[in-house]
Amino acid sequence: MLISLPMYGVDPQDVLPFWQLLSQQLRRYGVIGIDDVIGIDGVAGISDQLVWPTDLLQHWCDPDLLLSQTCGFPLMTLLQQQVQLIGVFSYQSPYCSGEYYRSLVVVRADEKGQQLADFRHRVVAYNSTDSQSGYNALRALITPLAINGRFFSHSLASGGHYHSISMIQQRQADIAAIDCVSFALLQRANPSAVAGLKIIAQTDAAPGLPLITSLSTSAQQLTQIRQAITATVNSPEATSAKDRLLIKSFSVLPISAYDVIKKMQEKAFSAGVITL
Repeated sequence: MLISLPMYGVDPQDVLPFWQLLSQQLRRYGVIGIDDVIGIDGVAGISDQLVWPTDLLQHWCDPDLLLSQTCGFPLMTLLQQQVQLIGVFSYQSPYCSGEYYRSLVVVRADEKGQQLADFRHRVVAYNSTDSQSGYNALRALITPLAINGRFFSHSLASGGHYHSISMIQQRQADIAAIDCVSFALLQRANPSAVAGLKIIAQTDAAPGLPLITSLSTSAQQLTQIRQAITATVNSPEATSAKDRLLIKSFSVLPISAYDVIKKMQEKAFSAGVITL
């Protein structure tokens, strides 16, 4: 079985305390056995079971996937026939609304522009084209401002939200859309990393990053996974571990809640805005 929690945390070590508690609940509810947690030889630790895939799409499509967290955009465009939706965390960010989150459009604080329209023909950085927060949501936001399908002069792939921020600070790019949870985590861990930035806009909200499992996971296992996550999040022992990841609660949403993401893409495409 494959388990990962790859999407949030400034440092991978931030994820381990929460995973240690979750793995105990997964064992309690019968999702994983004792050998899966401590290793047959009694030596392997809990953290050894958490994988850090380099090819996330391949990982998410693996029939042995028990639990991971993906982005809503690939869920709706690439994975819907490959995985089952477990649920979603809500996060401690003033820009989140329950299970829904949004992106913050950031620029350098010394820019004269105060709104998105002021950044026409500028350089945008984005984390990846399969990102809801860094790409799809921003594309929908610029659509009413685009002329002949274009708003920015050109776009640069950064490989990650924190890299996008760095590119703005180093004047390699002028603007980017940053997941509000990622921004809050970085701001708390390293305030200087977001120094010299200002927020000029917010994207429309969408359901947060979905927790998923393989289609081969049985209905009983899916229920047990949800019970284990709920128990972990509701446990007083998990308060510190949750705070490290800004997790507030866990909810089960229908996959139809993520239709808003497809609608953002359709809005842009219908206006001829195919890329940033």
